[in-house]
Amino acid sequence: MELVGKMFSLENKVAVVTGAGSGIGLATVKRLANAGAKVVIGDITEQEELAKEIDGLFIRTDVSKEEDVSRFMETAEKKYGKIDIVINNAGIIFPATPLEELEQEMFRRTIDVNAFGVFYGLKHAPKHMKDGGVILNTSSVSAISAMPGYGAYGASKAMIIILTKTAAIELSPRKIRVNCICPTTIDTPQARAEGTDLELALSSIGYPLGRMGQAEECAALFHFLASDDCQYISGSAINIDGGFLAGPAIDLMDNALSNLAKEGKI
Repeated sequence: MELVGKMFSLENKVAVVTGAGSGIGLATVKRLANAGAKVVIGDITEQEELAKEIDGLFIRTDVSKEEDVSRFMETAEKKYGKIDIVINNAGIIFPATPLEELEQEMFRRTIDVNAFGVFYGLKHAPKHMKDGGVILNTSSVSAISAMPGYGAYGASKAMIIILTKTAAIELSPRKIRVNCICPTTIDTPQARAEGTDLELALSSIGYPLGRMGQAEECAALFHFLASDDCQYISGSAINIDGGFLAGPAIDLMDNALSNLAKEGKI
């Protein structure tokens, strides 16, 4: 089969990305821009310099507010005349807290940003998109495999998976593909925040690949899913987890236990 054009090119595409100021969002913005897309940055923090760097547009956006998300999508279309790619990525995570100690406000805020942020994107983006476009959401392996202390986070990310699948069915007549990615611990400022010691320890001894993922690796997956080379994947939740959900990394855990035994800690 003859290959025509540049594979995975995003030239002449317009992409919007929320939570674009750091971590996975930042890496994705740069990746999409390098692939030729015009990128509209949505973030709650100031990102004018990033917009200049990629020759894009910054719109301050709080994804927990429906009017902000609606304005974000509308402004992006007015600026560039269309939207081809939507990446609902913004999210938050609080320090590990058992359900018995979880405050209602902490739970509500997690749902407001993580789940409602995606819901608002799915609700308001399609009217500004061309048929055949792509919507991608950031879920988590926490939506699939529970971890103590992360009930609110896991619940919010599980909602994203079913919203993704529902939107994929509803938007299929317009050939708009909808997928989500499910990362495990990714090496971002959020992952190294206070209260994440358990996650950091698990990434070195519990994941078969023996390390945390990198934001650029998630950006690469987003890039693939957003490209015209990937037109037969929709309604999927795709794990990017270093093999975590495949099963335990027995050799790494054995080594860790042996080291602890040698140190007299167990």
